[in-house]
Amino acid sequence: MTGKAVAAVLTLLLISAVGTKGKAVPRSAIELRCQCVGTHSKFIHPKFIHNVNLTPSGPHCKNVEVIATLTDGREVCLEPAAPWVKLIVKAILDK
Repeated sequence: MTGKAVAAVLTLLLISAVGTKGKAVPRSAIELRCQCVGTHSKFIHPKFIHNVNLTPSGPHCKNVEVIATLTDGREVCLEPAAPWVKLIVKAILDK
């Protein structure tokens, strides 16, 4: 490749990298950072919760993350310090 072609390819790569800044991280890369930006602490009745995923703190995120999948398909990050969430986490860990 000529010098101009190399410069053009590098410029296109740089522009594409700048254009992706601030966009959502694809699901495959979520393990590299925290999944929860904010948490929900108000009580959710267990009949509306389909599944609960507990992610311990680690190198990817300093926070313990509790993610509930609701029966309508939405995912909600729960506040791990909320008393009702502590009960759910305890029940999961006791199984």
